Amino acid sequence: MRTLSLPLALTARISPVVVLAAAGWVLTSGPAATPAPQKESAPQSADQPSSDGGSSAAAATTKRYSAAPAPCGSIGAATIKSLVPGAKTAGKEIPSTDPSLRRTCSWNALKGYDYRWLDVSFEITDSQAEAAKSYKENITAKSGGGTVPGVGDAGYSVVNLTTEDKQQTREGVVMIQASNALVTVTYNGSDFESKKAPATDEINKGAIKAAKEAVAALESGQKA
Repeated sequence: MRTLSLPLALTARISPVVVLAAAGWVLTSGPAATPAPQKESAPQSADQPSSDGGSSAAAATTKRYSAAPAPCGSIGAATIKSLVPGAKTAGKEIPSTDPSLRRTCSWNALKGYDYRWLDVSFEITDSQAEAAKSYKENITAKSGGGTVPGVGDAGYSVVNLTTEDKQQTREGVVMIQASNALVTVTYNGSDFESKKAPATDEINKGAIKAAKEAVAALESGQKA
């Protein structure tokens, strides 16, 4: 039987208690202390979406959502089983200082030599304009991706590849603005046998699928 040797940073990620305590509600699920990631354009549009922020009085005051939905119930069990084989479908909610405004759920599992991590976060802001401003800042910080059409008011997806100790990890991040709410999905994976990462298309499509379900859960939940 082969001995599974995990890189130090990825070993820490498989222990959710360590990661979650360090990350708080804003879960940065990329492997710690890795080299600068190699940007990979998501197979959508190469253009970044534009956001006019508070360009109108209506946007400055619009507040459609008053509370974040239960994040661990926002992704269907079938999707969890598909994206994170071996993970408990119930997920693990991360403690938040204000659960009415910020909530995050995480799923991760190592099945054989394949490791997958998925998390979904909801943030409720005071207005559509505030959400649009935060969204624009977030996608600017993660340049190199593309738009995700047909989800919320604006959507963006980016996929990065990192390598540590010859082990590749590919991570996809999808950010959605829906009125005064922000939804962020992070999905990544590694193969510890081949040392290779899953294909860009697999990670990107998985992250987008989860994001669509999360936004649907938001829209069907409590409104302001």
